[in-house]
Amino acid sequence: MTQALSSLARLTLRQLRQMASDLGVTLYSRKSKEDLVSAIAEKQERRGGDLRAIEAELNAPSRPEANTRVVFLPRDPQWAYVFWEIADRDRKRAQADGAGHLSLRLADVTGIQDGTSHPHTLQEVPVDSHSTEWYLPVPLCDRDYRVELGYRCGSNWISLAFSSVARVPALHPSDQILDQFVPFSLEASPVAPAPATNIETSDSGLHERLYQSATTHFRSRRVGSEVLHEQDSMGADRFGLNDSGAGLWASGRNESGLGGVAPRQRSFWLVADAELIVYGATDPSARLTIGGEDVPLSSDGTFRIQVPFRDGQQVYAIEATAADGEQKRNITLNFERVTPEDNSNPASEAKAEWF
Repeated sequence: MTQALSSLARLTLRQLRQMASDLGVTLYSRKSKEDLVSAIAEKQERRGGDLRAIEAELNAPSRPEANTRVVFLPRDPQWAYVFWEIADRDRKRAQADGAGHLSLRLADVTGIQDGTSHPHTLQEVPVDSHSTEWYLPVPLCDRDYRVELGYRCGSNWISLAFSSVARVPALHPSDQILDQFVPFSLEASPVAPAPATNIETSDSGLHERLYQSATTHFRSRRVGSEVLHEQDSMGADRFGLNDSGAGLWASGRNESGLGGVAPRQRSFWLVADAELIVYGATDPSARLTIGGEDVPLSSDGTFRIQVPFRDGQQVYAIEATAADGEQKRNITLNFERVTPEDNSNPASEAKAEWF
């Protein structure tokens, strides 16, 4: 029994905890090394096991074929998960060199290709010598980092392994906008859609047809960029203007030929409008319809449709059907636009006014 206790006492705390776990020792992670030795010896004595065989098993290398390595995995913009394993030969060599605390070094290597790190960015974090994993706080997000595993020996550093470089994601969404708007003509009559594989470039009247199917009331007079005002029935001759915009009033004379001071004259214009963007995503193999119209999907299953947003109510019934037809998902979007006042006109229809 004394020999067995002596053999157990030579084991590391990690080995004792592993043995205690296999033997069913309760609360082994909270016990000191001395308590673990006593508990393990007591368990083995009750079971009547051969302590010499146990000693031989405990003294055998746990994983002599293992290689020392460390892996750095960003979990989110503020934390990273690191796990590692140390070969017995490397651990013994480091202990022979006077290794102290096991530590992790986190280095910012953004934009550096020669293996060095940015000055004043190296952080050394002591970890439990018997642990094989750790969570590290990330100082700055949206940067490239690398972790080094090693031992601190006084003022010296014993390096064991380096991880691969990994990018920690940004905390906020990217400021880059990569939208590619789909060109379409509001005046083109609806035609049969041509085969298209890319939603970004296909345009065969789909947007106008979606608008027509979603609206229950149309205005005969459009606004903003769609302004197609009827020509004034009285024409430009109402003000006696010629092609240059000058007429009788511009000379300071009225129709009676009497002279006078000419009032000021200037043309003015305004254009304003709105469009509606319907976007989303589904399974790339699914069939998507909006208001009964088939909508093409991009390779990743996303879709984006820009449709006119004129006055009135618009209802977009969106439905996705799985490739086998067994599953369906749908959502109905209802929009309403009201223009209480419209005193706009395009530059092409701007007329000279007296003021």
